[in-house]
Amino acid sequence: MTQHTMIYHPTVGKLLKNIQKVMIGKDEVAELSLVALLAEGHVLLEDVPGVGKTMLVKSIARSVDCEFKRIQFTPDLLPSDVTGTSIYNPKELKFEFRPGPILGNIVLADEINRTSPKTQSALLEGMEEKSVTVDGKTIPLEKPFFVMATQNPIEYEGTYPLPEAQLDRFLLKLSMGYPSRQEEMDMLNRTSSQHPIETIESVITKDELIELQKQVLDVYVSVPVQQYIVELVSATRNHPYVYLGASPRGSIALMKAAKAYAFMHDRDYVVPDDVKYLAPFVLPHRMILSSEAQYDGKDEKGIIDEIIQQTKVPIDRGER
Repeated sequence: MTQHTMIYHPTVGKLLKNIQKVMIGKDEVAELSLVALLAEGHVLLEDVPGVGKTMLVKSIARSVDCEFKRIQFTPDLLPSDVTGTSIYNPKELKFEFRPGPILGNIVLADEINRTSPKTQSALLEGMEEKSVTVDGKTIPLEKPFFVMATQNPIEYEGTYPLPEAQLDRFLLKLSMGYPSRQEEMDMLNRTSSQHPIETIESVITKDELIELQKQVLDVYVSVPVQQYIVELVSATRNHPYVYLGASPRGSIALMKAAKAYAFMHDRDYVVPDDVKYLAPFVLPHRMILSSEAQYDGKDEKGIIDEIIQQTKVPIDRGER
């Protein structure tokens, strides 16, 4: 399900174009990743290894001139490997804090479901609180702070599925999928001498990004559009196939994403179509299906599509 309004906010358009130099045929995923970045949210990418997840995050970090950090989650990773730790310096006769990779601006949390829940929660505390606790001290995380976590499909062996409360921390859940044959050919040609990630340069500064994030907050959401958001989310709670529907955090996430999406397309107000387009990326991972749903071969995305079709779209265009 795609929707493309080709008018972009000039700065965001520039960012997108830069990322597309590296990412071939992944325009929608790149655009939605920027929606999360602008909304100060985080992204969960569920996909098989090797489809370009690391390249996507690196290209965003380089385009924005931000510090990129990567955490490779493994079964033996400790919380202190994520947050950092205090190490005794015998010369100075005192403990010094060595920051962990979570203290970057744009963090790739690779294969987050391969590590223990205790280590997962160290990352998720940072995402939620915008700070980490080390040796009883709270350390605030620098702005901007954006996490793109990847997970292997749950069927893979040796995975620890993320609990619902933690999945809820992600604004969007996306999947990249394999490229088409033509896209894969283009990829081979483009990377034959030098990978485009080596030559990509930043197009905006860190401060400019923080300013854009502030401007997103001012995007207007009319009462009919707010009601539409609430109706979609509450429909997930009353659906016969849903054991546990999306929480009020789901409504807030859908509104934040819609504001960022409207801003990206150079509008200062949200239209119902923004909400309709984003719901399948914001809501499915916030639901738990009943055993009947699984027995009848239903999935979260299909149920959201059904809810969208059954929910009346407001006629109000959403303008002030």
